[in-house]
Order: sequence, then structure tokens, then C-alpha cells
Amino acid sequence: MATSDPSSLQSRPAGGTLRYRPLRNLRERAIELILLLAALSSVFTTAGIVAVLLFESFQFFSQVPLGQFLTDTQWTPLFANPRYGILPLVAGTLVTTVVALVVAIPLGTIAAIYLSEYAPAQLREVAKPILELLSAVPTVVYGYFALLFVTPLLQKIYPDLPGFNMLSAGLVIGVMIIPYVSSLSEDAMRSVPMAIREGSYAMGATRMQTALRVVVPSAFSGIASAYVLGFSRAIGETMIVAIAAGTQPNLTLNPTEPAATITAYIVQVSLGDLPHGTLAYQTIFAAGLMLLAMTLTFNIAGHLLRKRFREVY
Repeated sequence: MATSDPSSLQSRPAGGTLRYRPLRNLRERAIELILLLAALSSVFTTAGIVAVLLFESFQFFSQVPLGQFLTDTQWTPLFANPRYGILPLVAGTLVTTVVALVVAIPLGTIAAIYLSEYAPAQLREVAKPILELLSAVPTVVYGYFALLFVTPLLQKIYPDLPGFNMLSAGLVIGVMIIPYVSSLSEDAMRSVPMAIREGSYAMGATRMQTALRVVVPSAFSGIASAYVLGFSRAIGETMIVAIAAGTQPNLTLNPTEPAATITAYIVQVSLGDLPHGTLAYQTIFAAGLMLLAMTLTFNIAGHLLRKRFREVY
């Protein structure tokens, strides 16, 4: 019987793959570089946006005092006697956002609890994609839905309700962001280990008690992320408020009145004939910087909240 030479076996590469290792390492490094560039693209884009806002806003604030911008109660930059108080736009933005969150957070959380804890698997597979289709509807359609359907419906309850109002716009924005809240909240609840639910059932808790007192607190960090995303989506909405809420700045916290939001004003000026570089044109960058600061503040608060209640399993 012929025997193989041990020296020849030791000199042969295992599996014959060593000769391809340099090429494989080169491919791995190329893939890592591509993935790094893809990740950095979002960072560079954000940095570019912030840089443009800061540069243009600096030119604006070199002519308008920051104190006047933050405390003045009138926003009339396009009038003969211009006033540059951002408070009316901030009030309109916050009112529509609060109305939207009042609608989206309860309904989205309830839908998430049902899909996670009660719905059969087959129903969940059908209901969740249908619910997420709400986020695929163009916002222009939502805007005219608020103006032509929701507002006349509300006028039957409130006869004095004007045609443009923040209430109908906020309600429709709330319906639009329900999928963001429900989908992310349901994913967070589904990620809670089954052993925690079984332990709750073993202690005699009902399904409702387990869902509200065990699953929801355990998944609160993910649910908070859903709320932050819903807030960011609501505060940055443009077309619905531009169509249904009006374009006249109005310092009020009454949602039944018309008012303009920051995004609606930016659209109004961007579509006008103001020459680039004028003070009136630079107001959109100052308003955009204010919107960025509001969103960043809420996101930081949401991050601290998630960090405070995060649970590791």
C-alpha cells in the first residue's frame, strides 16, 4: 500500500486557499472602505446642512438682534415695516405638533400593544403592512383631506371654526404618524424575551396586566424612540400645515385658530420672488435654524429618557 509523504502534506496549503488570502483581504478592505464612506455620507450631509444654516443665519443675525428674534411677538419680514419675532411661528409649530402627538401616541401605542400581545400571527402579518401604508400616502393628499373633509366635519361640531385652522391639520398629522409610533413600538415590545411574560403569567397576572406593567416598561426605551421619531416627523411636516392651517403668523395657543408654522413659512418664501442674499430671504435660514434647535433639543431629551429607562437583557 502506498503511503503519502508527511513532508509533502506539510508543505501543501490547507485546502489550497492560502494563495488567495491576499486577494481576499484586499476585497474585505475595499468593502470596509465602501461601508465607511456610506456611513460618513450621512454625517457629511448633516454637517453641510448645519454649516449652511449657520452661515446664512450669521448674516441674518448681524442685522437683526438675537433678543428681538426670540422675544418679539410679531413676524412680518415681508411688510414695509418688518418685524422679526419668531414666536408666532414657534407657537403654530408647537400647537400642531402637540395636537398630532395627542392623536398618534395613544392610538399608536394601543395598536402596538394589540399587535404584539393579542393579535394572532396571521392577522399581525396582514394588519401591520396595511397600517404602515398610511406613511406612504403623499402629504399633499393628507393636506387636502384635512382642508376638504376634516375641517367641514369639525365645523359641524364647532360652527365658528374657520376654514384654515391648526386643529384639523394637527389631527391629520397625527393620523399620518401613527405608523411610525405603532411599528417601532411593536418591534420594541416583540423584542422583550418571552421568559419575562411567562414569569408574569406564573405570578397570576392577566394578559392586560402583563402587557401594561411588564412588557411596556421593559420596552420603554424603544417606545420612547418611536415617540421621538413621531415628534420629529410631526414638527417637520410641511404640506399639511401649509394647506390646512394657513400661512398667516398668529401668536396663539388655540388650535381652532389659523396660524403659520416654521415649515409653512419656509415654503411660502422659497416659492416667492425674493432675491437671494436679501434680509427677507435670509429669514428662512434663521427659521430653519430655530426648527433644527427645537428638534435637536427634543431628541437630546429623548436620548436621556431612553438612557434613564433602558433595560439590558
